[in-house]
Amino acid sequence: MHLHELKPAKGARHKAKRVGRGTGSGHGKTSGRGQKGQNARSQGFRLGFEGGQMPLAQRIPKLPGFKNPFKKLYDVVNLSKLSRFEDGATIDAAALTEAGLVHGDREIKILGAGRMKRKLSVEAHAISNSAREAIEKAGGSVKLLGEPKPEKAEKSEKTEKAGQQDEPETAETVSPE
Repeated sequence: MHLHELKPAKGARHKAKRVGRGTGSGHGKTSGRGQKGQNARSQGFRLGFEGGQMPLAQRIPKLPGFKNPFKKLYDVVNLSKLSRFEDGATIDAAALTEAGLVHGDREIKILGAGRMKRKLSVEAHAISNSAREAIEKAGGSVKLLGEPKPEKAEKSEKTEKAGQQDEPETAETVSPE
């Protein structure tokens, strides 16, 4: 069988009715639309039009706010769940997936709910301050994955830089007189 031999199933396709081809066809003049009125016009009515009744899209209440398209979604792991790992283990995305604590391709965030009794090396995309303190207090280490956020410069440094730029360098100029 070749592409040019393919045909649709019997009865799957039928010709469209040819309207407006004269009075002898039985579908001439008004072409089955009757006379005058909205449905006789060529434009018909727009999508969602309900005959003058207030459309559904306008009747229902609108919720305030918006959906942030840049929202970061994390798979969350609490400190209490990390106690299943052995002392001195390195915990990364692969280890957490293998343990069944995270699923999918989302980034991982460690939260500080629970106690930390083991010395662990944790690698995650984000971590809460309480979780970081608990891990480091137990003798472990934390490594953030991904792009580091730029740290904000302190106000004193900013004012010093601004003060240097504002003061123009004075150079002695010799007048042509």
